[in-house]
Amino acid sequence: MSDAGTRTVEHDIEIDAPADEVYRLIAEVVNWPQIFPPTIYVDQLEAGEGTERIRIWATANGTAKNWTSRRVLDPVARRIEFRQEVSAPPVASMSGTWLLEPAGEGRTRVRLLHEYRAVDDDPEGLAWIDQAVDRNSRSELAALKTNVELATAAAEATLSFEDTVQINGPRKEAYDFINEAHLWDQRLPHVARVTLTEDTPGLQDLEMETRAKDGSTHLTRSYRVTLPPSLIAYKQVTLPKLMSLHTGRWSFEENADGVAVTSQHTIVVNTANIAAVLGPDATVVQARDYVRDALSTNSRATLGYAKEHVEKNAGS
Repeated sequence: MSDAGTRTVEHDIEIDAPADEVYRLIAEVVNWPQIFPPTIYVDQLEAGEGTERIRIWATANGTAKNWTSRRVLDPVARRIEFRQEVSAPPVASMSGTWLLEPAGEGRTRVRLLHEYRAVDDDPEGLAWIDQAVDRNSRSELAALKTNVELATAAAEATLSFEDTVQINGPRKEAYDFINEAHLWDQRLPHVARVTLTEDTPGLQDLEMETRAKDGSTHLTRSYRVTLPPSLIAYKQVTLPKLMSLHTGRWSFEENADGVAVTSQHTIVVNTANIAAVLGPDATVVQARDYVRDALSTNSRATLGYAKEHVEKNAGS
């Protein structure tokens, strides 16, 4: 404790990778949704010499929240300091430091420090933060270790791709079609059931039951961050057996003919389940192709119906 009501905690882990490489992964926040399980999306708001301001959407104890942080980056000392500008209740204040220390040949000790207090120094609020910080810190450090140490294997199992359609109509109409996911079971034949909640404006909890080409259905759940009029980013938190990660975004770029809408996906194949799903002789490449085909089929269908909906309304 540094003063009454303020908690200081530390978590650490050792990673079989050089300290400079580990520092780079932590410094590049654009990759956080792929590296850290709690992170849904990160938006870099400002960048200066050795400093940046970022907005983070992440889960804590199963609840999605967002906050803005300032970071001070020191690549020479391999040190990154962060402080939340406006914290989400029950957090009154939150700051911390990433410290990366060489721990022998090709090894790094990662120390993650947090200092925080609860709103009104409420004991229940502090206990909630204790639990969230402990769970997320352990999760982040374990994921960081896995991501770095299995970089080669992960590279083969990782795939990013996108599909784009040109819509001859207003960007707002196209954006609204994707944003209004609670209507997808009425608008999209491959969506059997959908539940959308948005307790915090701009942060959606989307649960869907979708139909595959063979007629089977599967349940998915995603958190979506909506940034009108140009971006909806999401992270799937209930995953099919063949995926260990799925993040994506819908982007809307105006042009002379209307708007280009792009559906982008980044996935990591769950290699442990390939044999069970696709057979004992199936390869990682075949699994990647299978997942890409399934996701791209649904994306292209959604884009097609969005185009039809917007252009029909624009022409009426």
